Amino acid sequence: MEKFEAGISLHGSEIKSIRAGQISIQEAYVDVQEGREAWLMEAHIAPYEQAGTHFNHEPKRKRRLLLHKKQIIELWNNVRIKGMTVVPLRVYLKDGRAKIEIALAKGKKAYDKRATIAKRDEARSNERATRIR
Repeated sequence: MEKFEAGISLHGSEIKSIRAGQISIQEAYVDVQEGREAWLMEAHIAPYEQAGTHFNHEPKRKRRLLLHKKQIIELWNNVRIKGMTVVPLRVYLKDGRAKIEIALAKGKKAYDKRATIAKRDEARSNERATRIR
C-alpha cells in the first residue's frame, strides 16, 4: 500500500555483518508500539567472525527503527484501525548507513489464497507434463 525508508539502530559488529551481506529478513516483521516506537523483530544478522565473542551481538535481537514521529503515528493508526501489517521489503546501504524499506500491507483473503494455490498447482503440473514429453 505505502512504502517507507527507515534507518536501523545497530551495534558495531552488526553493521559490519550487514556490509558483508550477512542479513536475513525472511521471517522479520515490524512491531509498532502505541505510536511511540517501531521495532524490527526476528531479523537475523549473523555474528561478525572477526569481532570475537565479547564484542559480538545477539543475532535475532529486536532493533529500533528510526522514523519520523508522524510516520510512526501513521503506521500505528493503520495497524490498529485498518488491520494492516508492516513488513520489511529490503535492506540496503545508503551513504554508509543501513536502511530498511518497509511497507504497509493488507493480508490476502481466503479466496485469494485459493486462487494463488490453484495457479501454482496448474503451473507445476504443466511443467511436469512438458518434462515427461
